[in-house]
This record gives sequence, structure tokens and C-alpha cells, in this order.
Amino acid sequence: MDEARLVYLDHAATTPVCSTVLEAMMPFFQKSFGNPSSLYPLAADSRRAIENARSQVAEVLNCRSSEVVFNSGGTESDNSAIRGVAQALRARGNHIITSSIEHYAVLNVCHSLEKDGFNVTYLPVDGFGLINPSDVSRAVTERTILVSIMYANNEIGTVERIKEVSMLLRERADYLGYAIPFHTDAVQAAGFLDLDVQELGVDLLSLSAHKFYGPKGCGVLYIRTGTPYEPTQFGGSQEQGRRAGTENTAGIVGTATALHLAAEQRQSVSEHCLRLRDTLIQGILARLHGTKLNGHPTLRLPNNAHFVFEGVDGEALIMGLALRGIAASTGSACSAGSLGPSHVLEAIGLDRELTWGNLRLSLGRDSSSEDVHQLLDAVEQLVHGQRAEENDFPVPTGSPLASC
Repeated sequence: MDEARLVYLDHAATTPVCSTVLEAMMPFFQKSFGNPSSLYPLAADSRRAIENARSQVAEVLNCRSSEVVFNSGGTESDNSAIRGVAQALRARGNHIITSSIEHYAVLNVCHSLEKDGFNVTYLPVDGFGLINPSDVSRAVTERTILVSIMYANNEIGTVERIKEVSMLLRERADYLGYAIPFHTDAVQAAGFLDLDVQELGVDLLSLSAHKFYGPKGCGVLYIRTGTPYEPTQFGGSQEQGRRAGTENTAGIVGTATALHLAAEQRQSVSEHCLRLRDTLIQGILARLHGTKLNGHPTLRLPNNAHFVFEGVDGEALIMGLALRGIAASTGSACSAGSLGPSHVLEAIGLDRELTWGNLRLSLGRDSSSEDVHQLLDAVEQLVHGQRAEENDFPVPTGSPLASC
């Protein structure tokens, strides 16, 4: 095996910085390094770059430039969206609605708010990871001040019906006589799904640059004009008083450039990944019995394939793949090392024992058919090897068909 060649199938965890993005960022590390808040011409260069970046992001989101807030990434975006609205509306109510399969950046801030006296409803999902939009509407009470439902799941790739949730939520809010802000974690959606906030009907939306070939430590929070919001980070008056701290000019420029490119290439990249993903899914299910595809069969990200294998240790499978030059994961990189099973897999009703044998594969624009076939051969060998050692799943003599 050529040790220099890595088959990278973990694009849901992070992506490499695109060369065009890196080139756009470089001047702001040395030549145009001024603090945007200063008054001299060098600082003005940074200010202009940030506002140009804000306009680029606003164009992709179909919103006003003034509604775009730059920050450190998806976790900060989710945290500040939820806590910022909750604190601003605390005098009116203390009820928040979210789902049981959200990223921990949403779940853990909700758990924190519960300690501060807020009540949180964690809506269930079906076996595909889909939320029933009507459940959101039914969960609303006179004390509800915020709803947060993710756009696409980071583990199993299921895409939620955000527009339908928004429509039903607004109908319910109109009946009650007051607006209920709606937030969506769109971190995994960028580059594959439409981010038009007017079409989606959301009031707040979170993005993280390193998920779409931008720099790590950089993100975006969209806040619709008029949405009640209190900043969660205090200091200077940067970002119109919504996020204090000296702006990361290079990171902001990189974020906007990456998002613009991702939107521009969305259709071609999605079609490319979809072809490879379907080949991958069909190959895994045809080669290995006792295997289940998780997530919705059609309402899913075009680059995501998530499986569980009976009689297999997922961590050992990942390590075996790594030794063969293949990078994959068992789920969210943010929960790697957790001693418990995936909360997402438990929420969709999988037996606890089965959740340990899971594998997430996420493709990118540079993924190839060769990558997929190398992965298929490696997974087949490793799964059969583990099962043979346990004597629970003897290697079949024929070509087994899996149940899905």
C-alpha cells in the first residue's frame, strides 16, 4: 500500500482548506494585518475585507448583510443562538423545544439552561431520524420562546423538513399572538442543501467553515432582523455589539470565500457524491449480511452513508481501516472517546448492543470510485475477520444479501 495516499471518508468531521480559500486568506496574516477597529488605512483594509465577506455570506443566505455575525464556529453559533434568544425572552417564557438527535452543541446548552430554570422538550424521532413537524407545533405552549431543529443530522445524514416545521410553527405562533424564533443548526447542510433563510423560514442559522473547505475556528450565525437576542460574549462593540472580540479577518475572508464556492459548486458536488454514495451503500449491503443502513433512504445528505454491523466492534473497525490508509469514523468527531453509545442511534430505536458496531462514511468533492472500492474491500475483510474471531458470524461461502 502506498503510505502517502490517504483515502479520506470523514468529510462530516472536517474538510481540507481549499487552495482558493487559502490564497484569499494569506494577505491578512501579514500584509493587511491591521485591527479592523483601528482608524488608520491599514485597519480600513481589514474592515473592507470583513464587510465584503459579510456581503458574500448574505448573498448565499439570501439575507441582509447586517444579519450576518461572524464567530468561532458551529458550537459558538449554536450556543449563542439558543442562549442569546433564551435570555432575551426570559421575561416572556422559559420553554424551549428541540429534538433528541441534535448535536451536543445544542443539547448541552439546553441542559445548561435547564439548570437555570428553563424547561426543554426533546422531541422524539422515527426510525429514520425524522421529526414529525406536527409534533413541534403540538409541543408549543404559551411559555415557548424558542425552537431549535437541526437541518441535517451529523451522524446518520437524515435531512429534516425544516420548511414544514417553520410553516406549522408560524401558524401556531400566529394563533398565540406572538412570534416564536426558530433556529436551525445547518453545519452539515452547507455545500449540499439550499441555505436560503427566506425559503427555509428560519430566524437563526448556524454554520461552521471547516465543514465546507474553509478554516477551522470560524463560523457564521444568521440572526433575522427583529429577533430578540442578547449577546453571550462581552467586551468591545464588534459585530454590531452581538459578538465582542477582535475579528479574525483572515478567517472571516476564508469563511466567506469557502461558502461562496460551496454554493456555486453545490449541484455538481452533490451529484458526484450521490453517485459514489449509492455505489458504497449498495456494495456494503450486498457484501455483508447482518448490516443495516441508518438514516432516511432518500431524505439524506448526498455524501452520507451510516451503517451498523451485527457482531462488530466499531472502534476496532475504524482502527483496522486506519491501518489500511482509510479515514472514517463511528459518528460525530465531537463525541469521539465518549463511553456511552450514540444518542442518535438510541433515539432511532437501535438496540444498545448494536449501536457499538457503527460506521459513518462521508464523501467529499475529491472522493473517487477507487476510494469507494478500496473501502468496500477493506470493510468486507475486517467485518468478516471480526465475526470469524467471535464465531458468531462465520464467513459465508456465497455473496450474501444484507437486510436494510
